[in-house]
Amino acid sequence: MIYTITLNPCLDYIMDLDEFESGIINRSKSELVLPGGKGINVSQILQELGVKNTAVFFSASFTGKYLEQVLKEKNIETKSISIDKGFTRINVKVRSGYETAINAKGPEISDSSLDELFNYLKSIDEGDIIVISGNIPPGLKENIYEEIIANSKKRGAEFVVDATKSALTSVLKHRPFLIKPNHEELGEILDVEINNFEDAIDGSRKLQLEGARNIITSMGAKGAVLITEDGEVFIAESLKGDVKNTVGAGDSMVAGFISGYYHMKNYEKAFALAVAAGTATAFSDTLAKGEEIKRLEKGINIQRL
Repeated sequence: MIYTITLNPCLDYIMDLDEFESGIINRSKSELVLPGGKGINVSQILQELGVKNTAVFFSASFTGKYLEQVLKEKNIETKSISIDKGFTRINVKVRSGYETAINAKGPEISDSSLDELFNYLKSIDEGDIIVISGNIPPGLKENIYEEIIANSKKRGAEFVVDATKSALTSVLKHRPFLIKPNHEELGEILDVEINNFEDAIDGSRKLQLEGARNIITSMGAKGAVLITEDGEVFIAESLKGDVKNTVGAGDSMVAGFISGYYHMKNYEKAFALAVAAGTATAFSDTLAKGEEIKRLEKGINIQRL
């Protein structure tokens, strides 16, 4: 089984305007409410690609209930852990030629809710895959990802981490199956600039020395790089197209890689599906649909160095 863990999920409330002006009343021409949070996005793309998974997340108040409802309507299995105070956050995104986002901090997680999460994770079996991604909500320690992974590793699970700064670097010693920084995040970790594929390869190898097994570095419009635990290096240049949306593109890459490797046990093919999934979301108004990912996969050109 594949589990995604989202400690700070959200609802994305998207409003489209002809024009946005600060300091006055603006009226939208359309609105959309979507489930969000990095792990939640991974679950949705996995579902689109036909991979059964369970979305594990904290849920608070009426917004948490709505998030649960939407995921169940998408036939995604869920394990929600209730929080007594606050509410699952709403992130507001205003689009008027460009996008302005206001992301909420989210509710505080109580010790009892955290204990419930760890108790649930005791059911994980050897060979299961756990995806941990997104920001850490108020009230939790910065090393919470490391605690989750250390407990899961004892049960023989593989894990994937998509996080930033110390939340990522602290787990490398546990040899994650996959990490997926973008070029800016990789540069921030190493205190260097990642400007091209060669920089990304050098930086990824440094993180491999710290314990990461497979590393995808997304390079925005340039494409992406994969370095595998076998020492292979693959490069994919971006497809040409109209970029409409970058939210969830990285999460889609993670889901595409997991799906590809889950079905084919081949890193090169998994990478191609990862790039196709990320690109399909970037070319869509929201998260990509499975048929569009499969269509774009045929045009992905992977170079082996």
